[in-house]
Amino acid sequence: MADVQPFRGLRYNLEQIGDLSMVISPPFDVVSSEEQILYHLRSPYNVIRLEFGEERPKDSPRDNKYTRAAQTMESWLRQAILVREEHPAFYLVEHRFRYQNSLRSRFGLIARVRLEDLSTGQIRLHERTMRGPALDRRRLLQSCRANFNPIMGMFQHEGEGIGSLFREVKVKSPTLSAMDNYGAAHYIWVVTDEKTIAQVSDFFADKILYIADGHHRYETALAYHRDQRSALSSYSGKEAFNFVMMVLMDSEDPNLIMFTPHRLVQGLEAETLERLEKGLGAYFHKELLPPLATQSETLESWLHALKREGHSGAILGLYGLHGQHLCLLQVREKEALVERMPADWPSPLKDLNVSLLHWVILRQMLGIDSAEKEESCLEYTRDGLEALSRVDSGAFQLAFLLNPVPISSVLAASDTGVRMPPKSTYFYPKTPTGLVINPLWDD
Repeated sequence: MADVQPFRGLRYNLEQIGDLSMVISPPFDVVSSEEQILYHLRSPYNVIRLEFGEERPKDSPRDNKYTRAAQTMESWLRQAILVREEHPAFYLVEHRFRYQNSLRSRFGLIARVRLEDLSTGQIRLHERTMRGPALDRRRLLQSCRANFNPIMGMFQHEGEGIGSLFREVKVKSPTLSAMDNYGAAHYIWVVTDEKTIAQVSDFFADKILYIADGHHRYETALAYHRDQRSALSSYSGKEAFNFVMMVLMDSEDPNLIMFTPHRLVQGLEAETLERLEKGLGAYFHKELLPPLATQSETLESWLHALKREGHSGAILGLYGLHGQHLCLLQVREKEALVERMPADWPSPLKDLNVSLLHWVILRQMLGIDSAEKEESCLEYTRDGLEALSRVDSGAFQLAFLLNPVPISSVLAASDTGVRMPPKSTYFYPKTPTGLVINPLWDD
């Protein structure tokens, strides 16, 4: 099943850079343009220069953010800013973070995992990908030949999970630690003893892996693998490009926190909005919720109402169509809506609020019915206050607020082989970029 192996990662040389917190960054897809600038200014060695470099007006095929990332990495290797692990290692990582006014802790394992074609079902994806990010990640991988941020994978297991494999390791002081901009602390133990490595690989040998975060990077790794293999005259299966770096999490971990990003919509004609009002009335009960004294109080109240009403069935929150009121959309007749979805979709997918929103409202009522229109008309944010503010400012016309998708539903959807809409899930906290890098050149 899953071939999970240690690897000789690249790590920052702390004697050269000092505080690891100064050189890590979030994964590329959650870094805003403003944050991108800040991370570049934070340190000349911040990993943002590799993960998400700046575009320049005079960029060309020979000089662009991808070629500059490769040149920067080569320079850092020469200067020993980045150093290669002496022995193959697993990297046990603990995330400590605050959520709902309590301190949480979650463990994951950073490893290299053998790539599997999606047709085998050994590694399963749950989200559709978008063309732009996929092309971006592919160009970066071709230039740098390295995984800078681990794909997040989940596995199912009864019992204590991987934590039981590292009892002796966890009592020791971590090798590395860093604090991210969101206040989450990350502790890393470098595990090289052969007995533990063998136990970990055996533990995963019968597991199916589910991609939680990093769908673009997994598809990119598969494409890179095909390109590299076709260029070889002989092939052993042991080459580094046969693997991709992942951080593996137990799907039953109570501190595996997941949100569903809210949707922001722009580019709609006035007539389209009028049709939306009529179309919603045919399929949904509508209830208007007024704003409260402050926007934060308003959002808290509205999200609480969404969660409460969501226990009794599918529900969405729509902002922007009725002034500063939130419109709760409760399904009037589920069967009628299900009939508007593709007949070959499995039940686990049809039952999701995010599927209902994308297939019935966005595609059929608003006409956002292609990948190109999705990329031009939609943006995503897990910050509800940002969603409301961007509609109030006029930057967007509508915001759809969504309850989180249960992790069990994500696994069930993955098992069907039919993918959910893009950005259906957002796991928190993210594993930062820069804790360890997986080079894809052979030893």
